[in-house]
Amino acid sequence: MKPMEHLLERFMFASRWLLAPFYIGLVGAIVLLLVKFVKEFFILLPQVLVLEGGQVMVGILTLVDVVLVANLLQIIVFAGYENFVSKIDTGDHEDRPEWMGHVTFADLKIKVIGSIVAISGIELLKVFVDLDTYSNEQIAWKVGLHMVFVVSGVLFALMDRLTAGKPAGH
Repeated sequence: MKPMEHLLERFMFASRWLLAPFYIGLVGAIVLLLVKFVKEFFILLPQVLVLEGGQVMVGILTLVDVVLVANLLQIIVFAGYENFVSKIDTGDHEDRPEWMGHVTFADLKIKVIGSIVAISGIELLKVFVDLDTYSNEQIAWKVGLHMVFVVSGVLFALMDRLTAGKPAGH
């Protein structure tokens, strides 16, 4: 029975590599975001002198939004791959992010919800910069959704704090 158990455990351990294509796909999504960023930048560039300040601000906030999503994806790729598939061997490369290899699954959840709150906040800021184009109902929905994200983030952080001192398995 022990050889069968060992074989099953090796098979299950090897199954972690099934996640690798997902992370490769997320790297591809970062490439798509780069294309979106470049497109938005070159649309904004010639218009910056003729647009009103609020419209320029909305264009820049759109760029920031794309960057935040790309950063979030990069964190998910690095941390997810290292937590669930395999350690990334960068040797002693000087550009290796200091946090790489130290982000736990709990840390990743907090980073994800924090990024979602930041992205939602930027979307809400874009609404406030250009209030005339939104109805009161649309604004209320956006504020409501943002508050749901904020409360969710606080609850995630609270849950992590409450469980931080608990022994593993409890």
